[in-house]
Amino acid sequence: MAGEDEDYIYDEDSGEWLPASELAAKRAAADTVEVRDAVGNLLADGDQVTLIKDLEVKGAGQTLKQGTLIKSIRLTGDPQEIDCRYPGIKGLVLRAEFVKKR
Repeated sequence: MAGEDEDYIYDEDSGEWLPASELAAKRAAADTVEVRDAVGNLLADGDQVTLIKDLEVKGAGQTLKQGTLIKSIRLTGDPQEIDCRYPGIKGLVLRAEFVKKR
């Protein structure tokens, strides 16, 4: 529970006065974005994914084939995009709908 001397802050969303620590935790939870793969699995930083279809990589002049393993993804804050590393392609960003968690 909140301490005796903790500041209370008015939360406009709920219309309540909440302890500062509780309000900060509530806002942090609201800022987190859930990223799900093609079949609904929750993705996290560092996960390995495989492609579910062939993808032509714009600007790189190559195609990543279905079943290609992508190691150690990073979430971008966008619920549909993941940042990836792949040999020979810099700055690869994939849409979550085209990958499946391994």
